[in-house]
Amino acid sequence: MVDTKREIERKYEAAPDTKLPDLTKVSGVAGTLEQGVTELDAVYYDTADLRLSAASITLRRRTGGADAGWHLKLPVAPDVRDEIHAPLSDEVPDEIAKLVTAHVRGADLVPVVRLRTARDVHHLVDEDGDLLAELSKDTVHAQRLAPGELRTAAWDEIEVELADGKDPALLDAIDKKLRKAGIVRAASPSKLARALEETAPDEDSTEQQASGKPAGPLVLPGSAGDYILGYAREQIEAILAYDPAVRRDLPDAVHQMRVATRRLRSAFKTYRKILDRSVTDPVGDELKWLAAELGVARDQEVLAARLDTRIAAVPQTLLLGPVRARLQVWNASQGSDSRRRAVGALDSTRYLDLLDTLDALLADPPLRKAAAGDPSDVLPKAITKDYERLAGRVEPALGMEPGEERDVALHEARKAAKRARYAGEAAKPALGKPAKRFAKAMKNVQSLLGDHQDSVVARGTLRDLGIHAHAAGESAFTWGLLYGREESEAADLERELPGVWSKAAKKDLRTALTG
Repeated sequence: MVDTKREIERKYEAAPDTKLPDLTKVSGVAGTLEQGVTELDAVYYDTADLRLSAASITLRRRTGGADAGWHLKLPVAPDVRDEIHAPLSDEVPDEIAKLVTAHVRGADLVPVVRLRTARDVHHLVDEDGDLLAELSKDTVHAQRLAPGELRTAAWDEIEVELADGKDPALLDAIDKKLRKAGIVRAASPSKLARALEETAPDEDSTEQQASGKPAGPLVLPGSAGDYILGYAREQIEAILAYDPAVRRDLPDAVHQMRVATRRLRSAFKTYRKILDRSVTDPVGDELKWLAAELGVARDQEVLAARLDTRIAAVPQTLLLGPVRARLQVWNASQGSDSRRRAVGALDSTRYLDLLDTLDALLADPPLRKAAAGDPSDVLPKAITKDYERLAGRVEPALGMEPGEERDVALHEARKAAKRARYAGEAAKPALGKPAKRFAKAMKNVQSLLGDHQDSVVARGTLRDLGIHAHAAGESAFTWGLLYGREESEAADLERELPGVWSKAAKKDLRTALTG
């Protein structure tokens, strides 16, 4: 069984004789309570080429202190990490090992560093004695555990960790007080990072060993290829970052991971003059597979939330039969299956092979001649083609009569709008505000068409729920009512589309891209 806590902390440089300022001068801090010195002994695990460290992930087995056991720390934001704790055991617990699968990919997790820390703990409390933050002065001794090597390092540092549920602004106030006392932020983000740096075998091999990533191609800085490869790298890093969040069933994790796969696949298609499609198309097919596997869970999540909101808006007098109960049963059955499918995909060899392929693509990208070109020339041409593709779908759909055929045409237009939006977003670092304005306009079209498609899907589900309710001898009235409301909303969106499209189709949005 594992437990999770959100860790918000800051680290500072220190020396053995560093004196702490009076922190009761900080607003809200009424006292500083000494807790004594605790001896901690932690062995950090990673792959031989330090893949976890490269992703700012730490995995350790620690004894001593109140929280002895296995700790996995996953980055969330600067100074913020999720710490996942499992009981002490000899081997890495399976629950924790699963969360680093995307980074480890079958490689052995081995001891890389041992840290022994003498921790002098101080509790910062308010006037009621409630804990606000924990400040510790740490004396650290590090030992590299590489075979045949004995490299050590030692240093002192200060950690300030916010107590659960407290306002992070407190850390800013403490930071200000420490800086006035001459205590500065630590250069390394973690003890492990500092230990690896200070016990590295030699400068030439450290950077490559600690990177855990392909060295990358020689691309002319500022070229079209430089920008698009940078965008591709961002999406690949996002896939890896959201992998453990999906496994932990965190809110919005499936959606964000799916978006990253779609953005990457879209970039391969849009910027085919930069990256050779004979190489990227097969990769795109695998990304499409992954997005589909994740999509089952995401689509279920969105649909369930939509139907729940719709039911909540129905007056009690119009809720005939066990409507909420039927929805809950439907969601439970569909939701568990979709989650198993998403996690199953992440546990598959096919997914790990895809990650290896993406690493190889970054290390040796299939660059075409246009990759060396000026981004202000190459990127707008690609974006314009995506716009023309969208226009070729929206305008015919606008002329169709309402019905199933038009629903399908609008759905295809939605997918084209999403691709055009992603094309603009990928170009923002190179083209600036014009690309940002273009992407925003395409997003407006995509959002409207997305709402329309959500209504189409919801109507299909409402019809099925109504059929099942009727077959069970329940009233199907409420399901029919909800169906009608969805139908009316879709009609409203269809009437709104011409105006939204007219704004997005303005020529100046595209001409601005060329400067």
